[in-house]
Amino acid sequence: QVQLVASGGGLVQAGGSLRLSCAASGRTFSTYAMGWFRQAPGKEREIVAAASRSGGITHYADSVEGRFTISRDNAKNAVYLQMNSLKPEDTAVYYCATGISSGAVMSGILNSWGQGTQVTVSS
Repeated sequence: QVQLVASGGGLVQAGGSLRLSCAASGRTFSTYAMGWFRQAPGKEREIVAAASRSGGITHYADSVEGRFTISRDNAKNAVYLQMNSLKPEDTAVYYCATGISSGAVMSGILNSWGQGTQVTVSS
């Protein structure tokens, strides 16, 4: 079992940046692929980014490609999402999640996720 705690959300103006962090418990963090997904009222869940167990392979949704960067620090049991050039349509609750592979995560096959952190982008 892994426990995930996401943080770093907030209110930001369009064009601004935020860095989300996710702290994971357990000694097996490096065995999980990691990802971030978001949910907004009235919208379907969207997987925005995923990283392989080493962090060497990353994937992004088309909607965030070139603006968001996922990274991980296995020594700290942490995964991050650097969000640049934010747009109002990025407004959502963001969750970090685990999966068996980055491909599985991008396909929406998730094993566990945290409580989420609110990101609000104003125009």
